[in-house]
Amino acid sequence: MNVAMLGAGAWGTALARHAAQRHDVSLWARDAAVVAAMLRDQSNARYLPGVPLGDAVRPTADLTDALKAADLIVVATPVAGLRSMAQQLATLSAQAPVLWLCKGLEAASGLLPHEVLADAWPQTRAGALSGPSFAQEVAAGLPVALTVASTHELVVQAAVQAFHHGAARIYSTADVVGVEVGGALKNVMAVATGISDGLGLGMNARAALLTRGLAEISRYGAALGARPETFIGLAGLGDLVLTCTGDLSRNRTVGLRLARGESLSDILNALGHVAEGVACCRAVCERARQLGVELPITQAVSAVLFEGRVPREAVAALLAREPRAEHHNEPRTEPR
Repeated sequence: MNVAMLGAGAWGTALARHAAQRHDVSLWARDAAVVAAMLRDQSNARYLPGVPLGDAVRPTADLTDALKAADLIVVATPVAGLRSMAQQLATLSAQAPVLWLCKGLEAASGLLPHEVLADAWPQTRAGALSGPSFAQEVAAGLPVALTVASTHELVVQAAVQAFHHGAARIYSTADVVGVEVGGALKNVMAVATGISDGLGLGMNARAALLTRGLAEISRYGAALGARPETFIGLAGLGDLVLTCTGDLSRNRTVGLRLARGESLSDILNALGHVAEGVACCRAVCERARQLGVELPITQAVSAVLFEGRVPREAVAALLAREPRAEHHNEPRTEPR
């Protein structure tokens, strides 16, 4: 099959390289200079240095050329670029099934990716590809398991054909909302865990953040109609654990550096990649407020990121919250 990978960041490049083990892949980048460098070096030194692209990956800066004969379109832009990409694809009347890789909410609207696509390109058949995955490990051929979420069987089949081979396994679900919520909020939780680790609060605190973070993700997802079982799967618990504990996590790195007293602007400038947990945190808080969903960890992260709250003070405020039952619907028992 022919795969059009639209976006040559680390994750798009890694997946393009993996798909190219069995398929022909066009790797599109907006920046012509990045494409010229990839053609010259046969690698993406800017975003995935030291990893050869392979003969079956064809870099291009021409979107129409990238889409030519495509059997699957994979949008590998950040959430901030999803709307404009969908509008371009609609204008070009692209016909192939579509996958998006981005994780987060659109900052201005608070919409999840599938809602952005429904608004910008309502006729398309599309789905999300998500799960616990670091680009560097996928590019190195290490084992990975991902979930494709779509209500269109054609999309699921195309994703499996493109990526279910070698060291990669692809599972499927129809719960697009649950997969998107898990992918968005785990990044916020990774910032929180990075702050905790950076402050030296220990493994007990990390375990508590992971567990209560999963509770927040589940509450938020339930309010949007997600299936509870999604959050104990690859796109929920799996992605949460990886992003909160892995040293390759950009969002965890943001938290670690915030705990050291560095400014957010300096951290993001040095990072060189998008940290979606930062980009979507305020949008998550606002939509949670509209839904009447309590997200204390997410709100604490937002206060540190955007309101000048000192990380240690944010942790103290979380610890000072009133005691409560662990589960919302759990009845309180009277002492005997």
